[in-house]
Amino acid sequence: MGFPRKTLFLLVFMVLCTNHYSESASDYTTLVYKGCSKDSFTDPNGVYSQALSSLFGSLVAQSTKAKFFKATSGGGQSTMTGIFQCRGDLSNSDCYNCVSRLPVLSDKLCGKTIAARIQLQGCYLLYEVAGFSEQVSGMQLLFKACGGTTRSNGGFEVKRDTAFSVMENGVVSGHGFYATSYQGLYVMGQCEGDVGDSDCGECVKNAVQKAEFECGSSTSAQVFLQKCFISYGYYPNGVPRGHSSSSSASSSSYSSSSSGQNTGKTVAIILGGAAGVAFLVICLLFARSLMKKDDH
Repeated sequence: MGFPRKTLFLLVFMVLCTNHYSESASDYTTLVYKGCSKDSFTDPNGVYSQALSSLFGSLVAQSTKAKFFKATSGGGQSTMTGIFQCRGDLSNSDCYNCVSRLPVLSDKLCGKTIAARIQLQGCYLLYEVAGFSEQVSGMQLLFKACGGTTRSNGGFEVKRDTAFSVMENGVVSGHGFYATSYQGLYVMGQCEGDVGDSDCGECVKNAVQKAEFECGSSTSAQVFLQKCFISYGYYPNGVPRGHSSSSSASSSSYSSSSSGQNTGKTVAIILGGAAGVAFLVICLLFARSLMKKDDH
């Protein structure tokens, strides 16, 4: 016996409501790029695999309480070193959720290579086998992505450059992470956790120059260097609520979140949860009215 037409429509409607609610989640686990060594390790006795598995386990475990961590595993020629880092505005739970995906992605995308780097929107992980000879400059461009361009009369570039200038100063005073909005632009910059303030400022400045040169008048861009990254987006109708008006993280945020950030995140969670509940209530009320009609 089939479902009544209204009941079937009701089920479909509820599924759509649920999907809409799920799709509003953050995209911090989206893959940005991968960097895989051309060479793989030979591992007849499984010592390299064991060392790598132990390394991944240590990094994932630390991601529940830190946003940046270095670890070493194995010994001798099978020694593995690795790093993970989360974006400065992620909570500890989001950081863990992001980092915990990286080992599987590393194996899937790079296999058993002697070095690899996997970058998601909200975190990255890199590792290398002892003796890996490739030396990469901290200022080397690893990846860039440029959005569409604007036909403005130059006003956009002025706003962008002003926002960049604020961000360049912000990552220094914020000890490695800074994000802010300015006249429709949302900009963010972050350095690797062990980079000093002065070097961080230089790295972000270099990334800004590359963004200006590589992406021109693009209304959005991401630029990843070896030791830092920047991103920006232009929202002429106003920066979305998901982006805070301004934020910075002190060096202590790499091991624990500051109280100010926790307060902001708590407010964001409450507002986001309230919006989600309101949407679901609307869905349920609509569903209830359909069921009443179906009963008559």
